[in-house]
Amino acid sequence: MMESMMNKLRGLDVYPKMNEDFYSRTISGGLITIISSIIMFFLFFSELRLYLHAVTETRLVVDTSRGERLRINFDVTFPALACSIVSLDAMDIGGEQHLDIRHDIMKNRIDAHGNMIEMRQDGIGHPKIDKPLQRHGGRLEHNETYCGSCYGAETTGDECCNNCEEVREAYRKKGWGLSNPDSIDQCKREGFLQKIKEEEGEGCNIYGFLDVNKVAGNFHFAPGKSFQQSNVHVHDLQSFQKDSFNISHKINRLAFGDYFPGVVNPLDGVQWAQQTPNAMYEYFLKVVPTVYTDVSGHTIQTNQFSVTEHFRGSEVGNLKSLPGVFFLYDLSPIKVTFAEEHVSFLHFLTNVCAIVGGVYTVSGIIDAFVYHGQMVMKKKMEIGKFT
Repeated sequence: MMESMMNKLRGLDVYPKMNEDFYSRTISGGLITIISSIIMFFLFFSELRLYLHAVTETRLVVDTSRGERLRINFDVTFPALACSIVSLDAMDIGGEQHLDIRHDIMKNRIDAHGNMIEMRQDGIGHPKIDKPLQRHGGRLEHNETYCGSCYGAETTGDECCNNCEEVREAYRKKGWGLSNPDSIDQCKREGFLQKIKEEEGEGCNIYGFLDVNKVAGNFHFAPGKSFQQSNVHVHDLQSFQKDSFNISHKINRLAFGDYFPGVVNPLDGVQWAQQTPNAMYEYFLKVVPTVYTDVSGHTIQTNQFSVTEHFRGSEVGNLKSLPGVFFLYDLSPIKVTFAEEHVSFLHFLTNVCAIVGGVYTVSGIIDAFVYHGQMVMKKKMEIGKFT
């Protein structure tokens, strides 16, 4: 039985040895043939898999694009900051500013356990005023519409502020802070401070996108309504009558542009639990323009980014820092292009031939070394020199 198996194994030897006028096959040659065949098999299917699937070519080029826009997609959760408090601002080095952004933004009120209470776009809300205070005095006629006072923040003589939010917005445009909302009739009637107290302990999930100039800039989430005062960016925190704000947050998603296969957004899932009140969290981002082209020729113009994180306590030196989450981004002058391509059939055929020929040749060399080594040991054993 064993002899029969050895004969079959010897018959598999594809490297016959010439002994004078005849060829002989060896057991070692049969083993080497089996091993080399297995190697050829795996290398062939590896090459076939590469041929059937697209490969991605990566190139670096100088970004010469001009006048493009940058879309920033975000989803951030503040577990201890109410939606009526948090606001979003964006600005860039070109001087363009977007204060208290509301378009394309959604806010979800969440409880302490992360469950959604309400979805909305506005801040406190605009309930109807049953007994309005007439700005110009006098009694209301049947055909007369209500026009609330802006308390000195009017830009024109006929401007009206019919709710607390419009008064706050008029104050913001003037660069004023609203220190005592109860002194404003609209805010008092709407129960501005009462609503703030009712939302105590709530959180906010804010998500959406920003469409900004493709230049360096920043956007940030911070409590209070923002305004410009003497060319300084200021947030009105006095109207909330709170001593401190908990800026704990979780970045569920942050992306500059559309998704493409293989992209890694390093801030997705990042979470910070605040250790000190009124903290400032800063993320310095390096945005790299990216172009992804799939095998069908469809192109995605998007971006990747790297990040460096920085944390500040409530006070830096003698200056108080503004509590909030700040994203400061800059653009790389280098563009990365990814292009999916299929390997050509001639390239595949060439590699298969190289695999077969290379494995066959190397196996033949190994078999020759093994065979000659066996012959040398056999001769030494015959003359009694091998111990």
